[in-house]
Amino acid sequence: MTGATYKHELEVAVALAREAGAVILSLYKQPLEIEHKSDGAHFEPVTEADRAANDMIVSRLRREFPADGILAEESLDTEERLSKSRVWMIDPLDGTSGFIERNGDFAVQIGLAEKGKAVVGVVYQPVPDLLYHAVRGGGAWIERRRGAPQRARVSDQQDLDSMSLAASRSHRSPRMDQVVKALGVRREVRRGSVGIKVGLIIERRCDLYVHLSPRTRQWDTCGPQIILREAGGEFSDLFGAPVSYNARDLQHRNGIVASNSVAHQKIINTLAPLMVEFGRRPV
Repeated sequence: MTGATYKHELEVAVALAREAGAVILSLYKQPLEIEHKSDGAHFEPVTEADRAANDMIVSRLRREFPADGILAEESLDTEERLSKSRVWMIDPLDGTSGFIERNGDFAVQIGLAEKGKAVVGVVYQPVPDLLYHAVRGGGAWIERRRGAPQRARVSDQQDLDSMSLAASRSHRSPRMDQVVKALGVRREVRRGSVGIKVGLIIERRCDLYVHLSPRTRQWDTCGPQIILREAGGEFSDLFGAPVSYNARDLQHRNGIVASNSVAHQKIINTLAPLMVEFGRRPV
């Protein structure tokens, strides 16, 4: 399949991401009511902006693609999607903490998975008006404010000690410190959203991203994954296995690794003894 196959899907997703971004920005400077939702083990913040953007995206997708399934962070998962071959994965506001802190570090993420594989992806950062998008076979593209679309291509850096790491803003665990030391990475760029960190890789500001936690969910990665792949990058779990979608379990229990592809296997090989030391096994 080529990019033309998903032309309408991409057009709708891009329009929705921009519209959701406008909704989020309309609430950005307003007083916030912050709630906390539980995933059974942790509490995460949620705001009116998360819910308003979620509802707008979901209702439009249901009208445009009534036969498709939907998995959205702020919607109840009825698991009806499991009977569908095409499922939309939506994170209406990835990086809610960045929204709450008003540091601009958040994004709207919309992805489409077909038969378990990501095929359409959109990541939109409202504050800088920065858009990444891709469809399978159509390349990855960057659109900046008042600029023409630019083709995205990852770096060809192969030496781990010369690579830059896209890292999370939040407090880092001692295990992640071990990973960074083992990789020999000397430079890090800290950002708060999976899509934004993948964006650093496709813009060649970084070369890899490693996420040890088993808590990342399908809506966090579907859109970013196809964007990275179409820019020539690679995306897998910590053990090098493919990441698939529309599984019953929402979480990526085996963590994630995103890279510029040429160094991906070297990264996985470097992580392997640490996975043994950490007691991590594929699940």
